[in-house]
Amino acid sequence: MASGTPHPWRLRDPQAAGDLFAPLAREPVEVLAFVYLGVEQQVLGMRHVRSRHRDRLDLPIRAIAADALAFDATALVMAHNHPSGDPTPSEADREATRRLARALDPLGVQLLDHLVVAARGITSFRSLGFL
Repeated sequence: MASGTPHPWRLRDPQAAGDLFAPLAREPVEVLAFVYLGVEQQVLGMRHVRSRHRDRLDLPIRAIAADALAFDATALVMAHNHPSGDPTPSEADREATRRLARALDPLGVQLLDHLVVAARGITSFRSLGFL
């Protein structure tokens, strides 16, 4: 890159991902968010999916996979909020994460983490050993 040209924004560590998704804690309904990453963890794009329900959201796997391919992403981080304030992942959260990771694997896209964002903190699936 030429001198003076801004470097692409990178998602370097779990703290940066938590900071990026922290505003989800204030949402009154569940919101899914995805950040698509390149080979060097540079941010290529994002998607937010808002629920019409307070406590559930369908995972749009086809749209997520299509975005990953369109961005030529090699990885992604997903996050969603719990409006209840409790960042503990539910069994439905765990199953959705497994389904998404399985769907992305044949595309060569790694699900790096799934964060549950809530008023009482952020929980990382990777740090819990779920990914």
